[in-house]
Amino acid sequence: MRSPRIWTRLLDVEKTVIEQVEAEEEGSGEDADGSVVIVVHARPVKGRRQRCGICGRRAAKYDAGEGRRRWRALDIGVLTAFIEADAPRVSCPVHGVTVAGVPWARHGAGHTLAFDAQVAWLATCCSKTAVTQLMRIGWRTVGSIVARVWADAEAQTDRLAGLRRIGIDEISYKKRHKYLTVVVDHDSGRLLWAEPGRDKATLNKFFDLLGPERSAKITHVSADAADWVAGPVSAHCPNAVRVMDPFHTVKWATDALDVVRREVWNTERKGKGRTTKGSKSLKKARFALWKNPEDLTVHQRAQLEFIARAHPVLHRAYLLKEGLRLALKAGPHTPEALWDWVLWARRCRLDAFVDLQRSIVKHWDAITAAAEHGLSNGLVESMNTKIRLITRIAFGFKNPQALTALAMLSLGGHRPHLPGRQLPSR
Repeated sequence: MRSPRIWTRLLDVEKTVIEQVEAEEEGSGEDADGSVVIVVHARPVKGRRQRCGICGRRAAKYDAGEGRRRWRALDIGVLTAFIEADAPRVSCPVHGVTVAGVPWARHGAGHTLAFDAQVAWLATCCSKTAVTQLMRIGWRTVGSIVARVWADAEAQTDRLAGLRRIGIDEISYKKRHKYLTVVVDHDSGRLLWAEPGRDKATLNKFFDLLGPERSAKITHVSADAADWVAGPVSAHCPNAVRVMDPFHTVKWATDALDVVRREVWNTERKGKGRTTKGSKSLKKARFALWKNPEDLTVHQRAQLEFIARAHPVLHRAYLLKEGLRLALKAGPHTPEALWDWVLWARRCRLDAFVDLQRSIVKHWDAITAAAEHGLSNGLVESMNTKIRLITRIAFGFKNPQALTALAMLSLGGHRPHLPGRQLPSR
């Protein structure tokens, strides 16, 4: 070891004294396989010794702990590298007896800061196989590292400062109705918060984190009509305008149309469960009924013309769905157009659409606010699509906290940087 400074640069460590570097074979005796690892013996500089590993305060030495320990460092070329040092315990006046902190790793971690940073960067950019093979660690270890890196990033910045307009939605991340509640900032376009669960208690955690003073400054909240969203928003954001995304309103109409389609389909089968020529044509026409007119193929247009002649009830339901879609796109005239649609739906003699107009009247202010304020949940839906991709990459993480940490690192505006690279200019 000619220059300790070179080794501190190679390992990307600070405030560290390199005492000795040696190569040793992995395993011992019959277990030795001939592979070599680099072991760097180190100690903190004088000013960083005998500090609490949790808070960093100076503390009295308690004992020698369990002796020397090792931390996994970035590879040196193709060789695995470790930092080895004493791990004494100190008596912190706040946290009691705990292991002394070291400048090259987080408290309780088995990897250096540089190693954690590189793994976190790779996890946000690469596939599961690429990360595990390149870094030579298990996928669950990746999840633990991502959670540690995000916890540090979260502690160093106030991502909830200056919030005015937010979007709230949920996304399924696992089978058997496992959901994440997602909150997005409409102004910055960033993911603000994600938490496992889909109920009032889960959303209340976000507002508790935000605090009553900042919650009262929220001006707009976009979401669907779910009660688990409406309750907490009304309680914590009394001054906010509730905005219901037009996408969800049109989905209600599509669901009502499908109810009518099934009723007509069952009538064609004469209630005997038999497949007839008419029922087959209705089953194949499902996507023609759902699609927007401008997106229809020639064959689907022909299907709609057949439905208009053969099944006027179903065609009326289709026209109601399209009428609602156009009413919600009327811009400043949306309230008038939507009210005309409500009057039409009231006398349409289709139970599914009569029920739908009642739901629209119930949520009238939130639905019309979308046109008035030019706000929708499109940004949140886009974020959900990205989280679905992250969910597929993160499959195999031990707990949902690792998934949310990866989502926050990827979409929360605090992406990790590769060690030793110059930070990009903002």
